[in-house]
Formats: sequence, structure tokens, C-alpha cells
Amino acid sequence: MAVSANRLELLQIADAVAREKNIEKNVVLEAMEEAIQKAARSRYGSENEIRAEIDPKTGEIRLQRLLEVVDVVENDATQIRVGEAIARNPAAQVGDFLSEPLPPIDLSRIAVQTAKQVIVQKVRDAERDRQYEEYKDRIAEIVNGIVKRVEYGNVIVDLGRAEAILRRDEVLPRETFHNGDRCRAYIYDVRREARGPQIFLSRTHPQFMAKLFAQEVPEVYDNIIELKSVARDPGSRAKIAVVSRDSSIDPVGACVGMRGSRVQAVVNELQGEKIDIIQWSPDSATFIVNALAPAEVVKVVLDEDSRRIEVVVPDDQLSLAIGRRGQNVRLASQLTGWDIDILTEAEESQRRQEEFRQRSEMFARDLDVEETIAQLLAAEGFSSIEEVAFVPEDELIDIQGFDEDLAGALQARAREKIELRDAAFEAERLELGVGDDVAALVGLTPAMLVDLGKAGIKTLDDVADLATDELIDPKDGILRTHGLGAEDAQAVIMAARAHWFDGEDGAAAPTEAHGSGDGTLAAPDHNV
Repeated sequence: MAVSANRLELLQIADAVAREKNIEKNVVLEAMEEAIQKAARSRYGSENEIRAEIDPKTGEIRLQRLLEVVDVVENDATQIRVGEAIARNPAAQVGDFLSEPLPPIDLSRIAVQTAKQVIVQKVRDAERDRQYEEYKDRIAEIVNGIVKRVEYGNVIVDLGRAEAILRRDEVLPRETFHNGDRCRAYIYDVRREARGPQIFLSRTHPQFMAKLFAQEVPEVYDNIIELKSVARDPGSRAKIAVVSRDSSIDPVGACVGMRGSRVQAVVNELQGEKIDIIQWSPDSATFIVNALAPAEVVKVVLDEDSRRIEVVVPDDQLSLAIGRRGQNVRLASQLTGWDIDILTEAEESQRRQEEFRQRSEMFARDLDVEETIAQLLAAEGFSSIEEVAFVPEDELIDIQGFDEDLAGALQARAREKIELRDAAFEAERLELGVGDDVAALVGLTPAMLVDLGKAGIKTLDDVADLATDELIDPKDGILRTHGLGAEDAQAVIMAARAHWFDGEDGAAAPTEAHGSGDGTLAAPDHNV
């Protein structure tokens, strides 16, 4: 066959392209075969089914036409009658394909151009597939590259065997790159797209700093020290929580290094970003106090259901705890996963006084007692008449100035007040049209039933269709003011859904929410 290159040159070209593009030699040969097939179809007719083969050892090119063996020929170009096929090959059967050798062809200039385009496209596709397969498993790694060009603030980085993009929002503030600069970055995503695999880099990602510490601190690389969490304000400040699996190794000291050498290497890479290294603790309160360093903390109050914490600091430490533009408390919140509210001692004292005053007024009004008795109840930590009504009588008697008669009278008044209030709620519930089956759900108080009715939740199906957040979300939850926990809310919803599964095998019994037998939530114990 007449071709533009002899057989040896053909194999040498395929080998050179495969090495340059870092792809398999067979892929290049397949691209050449497809290109020759396309040229042959233009020579012999596009209606023919033509196959080209290149011997990977000798470089010999063979052209052949395929014909399908059929009973009735509908297309002479691609089919052959079974009788003729048997004459050529006695073993031929209907459905088989016979190959018919074709004479060599001379490739015209246009055919050569077409073949070149096919080969280039095939090689490019193979190279893209190779790049994607290579880098899709390298997400979360740090790579080094050379800046190839900068386009509208986006930095194109040559990684050697692929190109990656460092978008301008993933570059540190006030950081600039020029052609030829070395760049170290974190691979956070690899996507297969029509224009080829897109490798996305970042220098602002929290894990970029974590990986830098793994490179600088051998104990982190060896998993002796674990980086529990990282929070960053890129280019400005960061906090990192560390814990040691070996009690003899100080995790903070190991990450700082001798005279700060280890942490300084990370700081230099991050363009001077200040790094606070925090001792992690399994105790949430201790961890949060550590995370707010360098501010001193006097007191903390945790709400584990909503993962909020109130932190009380000295008056002169407020600005330090909050940080410039709220940076310190924001990073501490990201690091710990808790919402942090910061109060000064004066603000906390003022709030406690206001809460004390409100509780005292509530007890004086609802229990019809003197101000002194109401203040004593508030001072002992009672916050509702339910607690007074259902707490063991001994706890009331133990309050200074209280005796058995006074304790009994207070509990009787509290229970009477609750009964009157619940009766009013019950009447309102009926007026709103909330069904008795909803009222029978364990864990819902009369006050809750009224709020459900006001929100248009009146049937079991209405309750069953709710999500937990719709009940207890701090901003707009229907029952957000009733102190209902996430588990109790979920139990109420599941109990409402129980009728959906009546009669089905294996239907789970409704889970009961935590509550007292009379429909009110059980009162907490008090330590006096």
C-alpha cells in the first residue's frame, strides 16, 4: 500500500506521540486506524463498512470491507447473500461478517488533512481522559506548578502533565502572580467537562493550611498529632485545633516548633497570615474557651440542643474576645461548630437581674404570694409554675423561711393555676378546630396545641407532614417558645405518622416523646 510514511516511521511516530502526550501507544494506533478508515470511505464510498488495521509489530496496514451474511440482500455495499458467502467460506452462516481485502490507496492532500484532524482529536481526547483519571484521585492534595498565564485575575498553573486554574476568589488577598512564578496550592475539585478536565486549585481553603502543617510537622504526617478542625480568614488570621494521640507530646508545641520555625514556615507560605494553634478538648465548654484565646472567659452557659453557648468575659476583654470586625469570635465559632454569644460581666449581671425580676413578678402574679416569697422562689432557680407544682415538696421546704404548710399551699395554688390555664387552652384548642387525635399525641401540651391550631395544623396528617425544623427552628418554628427538644419533636411527628402504617407488616410502633402522664412536659429536678 502506498502511504506517506513507511511502516517503521509509522510506528516511530505513534511511539513518539504516545511518549509526548503520556498516553498508551495503542490509543495512537487506534486513532491512525480510524483516520485511514475515514480516508478509505471517501475513496471507496461512505456506504461501505471499511476496517483498517495496523500491525503493532511490523507497521503493516491492512484494509478490508465487511459484509454481513443475509438471506435477502437489501444493501449491496454492506450485505452478501448466504449462497455467495458459502462459496467464499463454507463455514459462513446468516448473521456472520465476511471480510473482503481491499487494494491499497494513495492518500490525497485532503485525505491526509482529514486523517491528521482525526488523529489530533483522538489523541487530545485520550490525553484529557488520562488527565482526569490521574487527578480525580488527587483531590485534597497539595501540588506545585508554574504560573503559565493570568487571565482576568484567574491564574492558569502548569502542573507538568496538566493545567489547573486558580480562580481569583481562591487567591489570598493582596497576592499577585506573574508568568513563571512558582505556585503551591490545594486541589479541591476536578471536573470532567467538554473542553477537557478542569482542575480547580485554592490557596484560601481551610484544608490548604492543614496540609501545609502536615508537610512541616512530622508528628502530623505520622498521625501522632491530629488536626481536628481549621477556621480561616484567608490572608488575615486563622485558628487550628490540634490534639495529640501520645500523652508525652505537646500538640501545640510540636506545631509551633523550635523558636516557632514550623509555624513560621506555614505563615510565610500564607503571606503572613496569623495562626492561633488551639488545644482541642472533648469537653465543648473547654474547647470553646480555648478557641476564644487570647481573651479570658469568666463563665459559659451551653444550650446543647441548639448548639449555642453564652460566654461571659470581663468588661475590659470584650473587644479582645470579639476581635476586629468580629474576627476572633467568628473564627472560634467556625472552629468549634457552636454559635457563640459574648456578654460582658456587666451585661450578664443586668440580664440576670432582669430575668430575676420577671420571674419574681410572674410568681407573685400567678401564685398570688408576697413579693418576698416570689423572690425566694426565683432565687432558688425556679423558672415556671410547673416546676413549683411538680417538684418534690421537700425541695420547697428546704428553702430558708419555708415550712410544710407554705410548701403545700404553693403547690396547690400552682396546680390550680395550671388547671385553669390548661382549661382555657383546651377551649381555645377546640375553637381552633385542632382534632382530639392530635391532642392525644404524647408530648404536646395544651399551649402547644393552641400554637399548632393558630398555624393551621389541625389534623394528624398535618402534624405528620411537618419536619422537625418546622416545629422547633429558633427563628420561625411553630413551637420554638415551648422548649421542645429535637428528639421529642421527632417523636411527636413519628407518632402522628403511625396511622399511615396501620395494618402493614412490620410497622413500627409510634415512639413516645418524653412527657408526664397529664400531657405536660416533666419538670426538671432542682438541686437546692
